[in-house]
Amino acid sequence: MRLYLLMCLCIVFLNCEDKKTKNKSAPKTEVVKKDNSVINTKTEAKAVSELPEREFPLLTEKNAMEFFLQYDKKHKENKVRITTDLGSFDVLLYDETKFHRSNFIFLTKQNYFNGTQFYRVIDDFMVQAGHSDDQETLDKRHAIGQYLLPPDTKRGFKHDRGVISMPSSEIDNPHKLASPFEFFIVQQKGGAHYLNGDYTIFGHVTRGMDVIDKIAAVETDDADWPLRNIYIRNVEIIE
Repeated sequence: MRLYLLMCLCIVFLNCEDKKTKNKSAPKTEVVKKDNSVINTKTEAKAVSELPEREFPLLTEKNAMEFFLQYDKKHKENKVRITTDLGSFDVLLYDETKFHRSNFIFLTKQNYFNGTQFYRVIDDFMVQAGHSDDQETLDKRHAIGQYLLPPDTKRGFKHDRGVISMPSSEIDNPHKLASPFEFFIVQQKGGAHYLNGDYTIFGHVTRGMDVIDKIAAVETDDADWPLRNIYIRNVEIIE
């Protein structure tokens, strides 16, 4: 009898140990990513499933020019309407400067400009926009990528009143590579032709120069930033 009880206790003990061992490693969720690596937890699997699929690659110095070369073939729009806190104006983008036109259309379709500001305003010279001191703008830039555009200044365009041009990057930049997220519009009567050859003109205002004049007339601080923030509320393609 004693031997029988001892054997029963051993069987119960072994069964308990076996259940503990199985519970330690289960359940094991395996989700295979596109790169064939394996996720072993439900939490990580959920996080990956919630990430949006990128429609376009992260742009870099290496792939940006080829990307816009191909983008230009399918996206031929060249008219946009820019709505600001002080009114709206229309811009015609030039087909001749296709990389800069394609870049502007691409950023418009990514809603990049919405919520950016006119951050440098000099009356009787120009108004500059496409940047902001908001974190959201920086997040948008990081999501799109980091790249510059080469100058395209030999198309015969001049910095007349109303043209839209692309400023060079703030980095040490002897080749005048352009910051793709920003633009300026010449407001100066008679134009600012001393800028010719240094910055890429890629369009001009076709309607609403009175809005540009209003923006240029606002009060600014010592760094030419408007004392009252002037936001771009929406940029839309109209043709």
